[in-house]
Amino acid sequence: MGIVGRALTAVAIAATSACGSATATSDAPLEQSPAGLEQIPLTIKTASGEHRFTVEVAQTPEQQAQGLMFRQSLAANQGMIFPRDPPGDASFWMKNTLIPLDLLFIRPDGSIVRIAENAVPMSLDPIPSLEPVGAVLEINGGRSAELGIKPGDKVTWRH
Repeated sequence: MGIVGRALTAVAIAATSACGSATATSDAPLEQSPAGLEQIPLTIKTASGEHRFTVEVAQTPEQQAQGLMFRQSLAANQGMIFPRDPPGDASFWMKNTLIPLDLLFIRPDGSIVRIAENAVPMSLDPIPSLEPVGAVLEINGGRSAELGIKPGDKVTWRH
């Protein structure tokens, strides 16, 4: 993931549980990822339909600081979610992230406030949420445009 931790302030990544009021899916958790993180189903409802992902949950400050750093690939329908409890401003960077990512900044109600598309690998430029968020989702760069994901679309997951 790489983009996380890179928060302009290390404190901004100290979230340890999922955002409180976003709608949750009822699906059971999946196996742990190769990185040892819990994997859960996540759905994004768009004008063109529902898009399902399996995402790793970066829960601890250490997991959030590591994120997707050093990963050489990410499957099309995989990603990583960074819950923020309590919700707050978030800022990410791409330090040590080898692949381009789309960052979806998610309000506490589950709606997408902003999408930073195709974040440049290894960049130290901050990518801010622009308002308080309940979570940040990272998926493959360009995937949001490919699936027609836009601000205002609804993200649901179990937390």
